[in-house]
Amino acid sequence: MSSLPGQEATAGDGDAARVVTVGQMKAGAAAQAAAQRDALAAEAEPGAFPYKLIATDLDGTLLRGDETISPRTRAALEAACGLGAAHIVVTGRAVPWTRHILDDLGYEGIAVCGQGAQVYHAGEHRLLTSVTLDRQLAGLALAKLEAEVGPLALAASRDGVDGEVLVGPGYRVQEGPLPVVEFEDSADLWAAPLNKLYIQHPGLSDDALADVARRVAGDLVGVTMAGTGIVELLPLGLSKATGLSLAARRLGAKAKDTIAFGDMPNDVPMFGWAAHSVAMANAHDELKAVADEVTASNEDDGIALVLERLLGVAGA
Repeated sequence: MSSLPGQEATAGDGDAARVVTVGQMKAGAAAQAAAQRDALAAEAEPGAFPYKLIATDLDGTLLRGDETISPRTRAALEAACGLGAAHIVVTGRAVPWTRHILDDLGYEGIAVCGQGAQVYHAGEHRLLTSVTLDRQLAGLALAKLEAEVGPLALAASRDGVDGEVLVGPGYRVQEGPLPVVEFEDSADLWAAPLNKLYIQHPGLSDDALADVARRVAGDLVGVTMAGTGIVELLPLGLSKATGLSLAARRLGAKAKDTIAFGDMPNDVPMFGWAAHSVAMANAHDELKAVADEVTASNEDDGIALVLERLLGVAGA
């Protein structure tokens, strides 16, 4: 693996993995998805699906608010994969915050995690590639940013399949089951390799904080906004597009073979890389502005609507 300039990097080996979408579902949901999949497959001509790779974000895109995939969306993905496409998850979440979802879905192939920093083999529970943040540059970026806007609340994602998410004083963690480790001493923040830093400001909006961070420290680190209260500092030059391009190469696919779905500004680079991009109805305006089309929300089977149309059986 080749790392980006000025970054720390680790790598594992492994051949291209088979990507599957069949999950461990309750019997009723499984039967419903199977019936819908069979109906789609019966009406679609073999080889008719126009893309080799279907890249989907997780939160706000593939997943509903309860972190499940609807039977209709699952059926559409399976039908497309039955015609030769591959489905790949591309998420801002680092592996430790993604692994349980992939396991619950029965997803056994490659996933891109950590805003592109990690290419993860879900079936084997191991990292294939990982890019880490240059901690000296990140510390300098934080110092410049705090000199501009005042003290920030901080959190960080440590590298590795079992990397901890550290949360400092005042950082607002979203409710849910995702594990975090609190820290008080700032030295703990820099004690081990990191994939990214999370920053929050008591007065600035997420968009405003991201704009200031790009202006003040954009020559040192990458800056993205991945959701409400989630502004991140990344290795410079890293994005979902970086990780997706690495994963696509393993799967024998190229940008021209890819359709991508997303909902937040951190999906903008992925949209720029893929041949066709689809924003959800609930997406951030910045992403909608660069999308090729806008579909229904994650709660209303937005992905399924597009895939069904491409399968030639919209409304089935």
